Amino acid sequence: MDLSDALDFSQQSNQQAGGPVWPGQPANPALPGQPANPAWPGQPANPAWPGQPANPAWPGQPANPAWPGQPANPAWPGQPANPTWPGQPNQPAWPGQPGQPGWPGPAPQTGPYVAPNVAPKSLTVPFDLPLQSGAFNKMLITITGEVKPNPKNFTINFNRGNDVAFHLNPRFNESGKQVIVRNSMIGNQWGREEREVPSFPFAPGKPFEMKILCTDTEFKVAVNKSHLLEFKHRIRELNQIGRLSIFNDVTLTSVNVETLQ
Repeated sequence: MDLSDALDFSQQSNQQAGGPVWPGQPANPALPGQPANPAWPGQPANPAWPGQPANPAWPGQPANPAWPGQPANPAWPGQPANPTWPGQPNQPAWPGQPGQPGWPGPAPQTGPYVAPNVAPKSLTVPFDLPLQSGAFNKMLITITGEVKPNPKNFTINFNRGNDVAFHLNPRFNESGKQVIVRNSMIGNQWGREEREVPSFPFAPGKPFEMKILCTDTEFKVAVNKSHLLEFKHRIRELNQIGRLSIFNDVTLTSVNVETLQ
């Protein structure tokens, strides 16, 4: 046996004998990375290594309540359970939410609006009332008053400049008959009269309440809470009808203009 063979033999014998001083041997507890070395980082048994499932201090672990974005963290903004985040369904203080009555801004406009114009008792006749928005669909005019004793007639006109869009003229004695004439005057020319009515609801010296409703197609008239007649529009530019006039044998208590809802 030469010297090289003796050296090889010594190394093999040392490995078989489990020599404690040779690094990397399974029985050497001092070499890092061996399964039996609890101090080597990354081993499953090392609770201090970041990223291990058992480490509650590593961010992002499901069991860590302090990491932002976890479902169990009530303090992270935007979580469904956080009532202080603006815009949450249960947050009444966020402006613009359906349940927030304090959101600034007017209610949606539903149509043309005329502020109520209520005239005081004992109005002067002839009576003239400007219609600031003209006539419009669902405009309702309520007229209360009293027919004078020994009347001949009284007149209600809806005017467009010099034209009369709707002329309403109850007549108490026309050749011994009571009639209600409706007509229009356009360009100083009177149109065809309408006279047919189911009844004559006015009486000398008696009070009355008349309601005139404007629609897209016609004026509707009711007296003392009973429908009386209709008059189809002959002037269709309703917004140009700018004045209401009442005159002749009647006294007025009130004239009210409003929008029917």
